[in-house]
Amino acid sequence: MRTVPLELAERYEREGWWTRDSIGELLAGGLAASSRSPFRVHSAVRPWLGSVGEVERVARRLAAGLRARGVVTGDVIAFQLPNWMEAAATFWAAEFLGAVVVPIVHIYGRKEVGYILEAVRPRVFVTAERFGKLVYDPAVCEKVPIVGVVGGQDAATEFDALLADAPLEGVAAVDPTGPALIAFTSGTTNAPKGVVHSHQTLGCETRQLSARRPADFDPQLTVAPVGHFIGMLSAFLVPVLEGTAIDLVDVWDPEVILNLMTTVGSVVSGGVPYYMTSLLDHPKFTSEHLELMKYAGLGGAPVPIAIAERLTALGIKVVRSYGSTEHPSMTGSKYSVSVDKRLYTDGVPEPGVEIRLSTDGEILSRGPDLCIGYTDDDLTDAKFDADGWYHSGDVGTLDADGYLTITDRTADLIIRGGENVSALEVEDVLVTVPGVAEAVAVAAPDSRLGEHVAAVLRLHPMAVAPTLESLRAHFADAGLARQKWPEEVHVVADFPRTASGKVQKFLVRASLQA
Repeated sequence: MRTVPLELAERYEREGWWTRDSIGELLAGGLAASSRSPFRVHSAVRPWLGSVGEVERVARRLAAGLRARGVVTGDVIAFQLPNWMEAAATFWAAEFLGAVVVPIVHIYGRKEVGYILEAVRPRVFVTAERFGKLVYDPAVCEKVPIVGVVGGQDAATEFDALLADAPLEGVAAVDPTGPALIAFTSGTTNAPKGVVHSHQTLGCETRQLSARRPADFDPQLTVAPVGHFIGMLSAFLVPVLEGTAIDLVDVWDPEVILNLMTTVGSVVSGGVPYYMTSLLDHPKFTSEHLELMKYAGLGGAPVPIAIAERLTALGIKVVRSYGSTEHPSMTGSKYSVSVDKRLYTDGVPEPGVEIRLSTDGEILSRGPDLCIGYTDDDLTDAKFDADGWYHSGDVGTLDADGYLTITDRTADLIIRGGENVSALEVEDVLVTVPGVAEAVAVAAPDSRLGEHVAAVLRLHPMAVAPTLESLRAHFADAGLARQKWPEEVHVVADFPRTASGKVQKFLVRASLQA
């Protein structure tokens, strides 16, 4: 792990960003206050309805069962589960025990899961017998001493067999500066990175997310997978801190989401832009749904300006934010600031966070929610400097008021004949083309120039695909330089995505190169 400079650590504690509470202690207090809140799993295959207190009892029985099997403070507990009750029970149990929890996105396959398990060497692994493409494979976790399978048929590994009759009392005492969670990046790069968060950084981030919400923010449907960092916080920590209902959805289906919004009273108020646009574009979207969509906090993926403007025109208050698994809440805007700041920038540094730009525009950050390193020591050494700054690899600008705007992500550069082209800039124009629902710009091989811009489009239903000539005319009207114009165009039914909805650009690039 990296060494946090002493003066920073002292300041974060002095200013209240870091506390001496563990995540287990934070949970215990919040769960005691919200035990009667509803806990609902909206699923076609494993629905569940009960209270937060009932799930806490399952978590404490699991914690007691694992302790009886020799699990101690500091051990690693990994789980790969959909948005089910058992995922909450596993996460909470790990934190009650003072273990290090490792959530794994449920759509990861054998290769990714094997890589993660080898990297963290867990004492416990909890997974599902079957869900979509997820199928339990004993060979993947053969080195794990304790395995629990939700819905399993083998009595020796079935999840319920891990539960003790009596629940664990209290919470293990742990060092709050030590590891609480290892979150693996969501797959937009080829090799997942294990990002380590402490009890202090994770607790700070939970409070940051909660404080960002306006007073009339409605209870949320957790649609992002709980194996993903933000999905996990949104499902298992923020609602406990706020004392609100927990509503989990295990499959993103716009029609199901629209129905839940009007029946259970929980809503979707942001995430990656795809979540919002797929609801708006669904034929069953009505004015009743629109009235419920008061806010849209967009982040986790580049936010095309056209989408932010579309939501605003419908009366939805939009804010953009910027962060990563390493530094989850770098910048954001309040819903009360001007429309220009909310729509066209990625906000100002969150409380306690510092941002600066290197000479070449790279964004450097540090703050109380910044991770404590990677599972790969070499990567930790490469991405953090001695003064505590995280080198993001992203490029941005700061305006006179301190608002940050992301202008590029270094992996998204298209280098055409020695000229750098911002994929984000191209995408902002592509989504203004009539009939285009979603677009990505990637580098395609070019025998003369090295690379050129390829436009890959997902269209609205019944829309006619634009020709390359019409795209170029549109770009000319937008005033972009010729080297930024698409030189080939492809139409797809959908993009390869991570479980959180992000487009996996490396797969799009690979398909073009093939």
